[in-house]
Amino acid sequence: MIASALNRDELLQLPAVVDLATAARALGVGRTKAYDLAKSGTFPCPVLRIGTSYRVRTADLLKLIGIERQKTDRENHPDRTDR
Repeated sequence: MIASALNRDELLQLPAVVDLATAARALGVGRTKAYDLAKSGTFPCPVLRIGTSYRVRTADLLKLIGIERQKTDRENHPDRTDR
């Protein structure tokens, strides 16, 4: 059974790196298929292998899906120092 896909708000709340099952859910792909794709090097975005774990950078996942995070005020004005 495939868990329901993540909606836009849920995607934007993800941490910087997610496990492969979460990335698969974001793409509407089953967990087993995601692991098969990762093992064969054909998952649709870069997969990090950390020991026996697979991780996906959320930025890569969002880019693949076509979602951009809104920049924070600090990112929009990097020279600004908050006092």
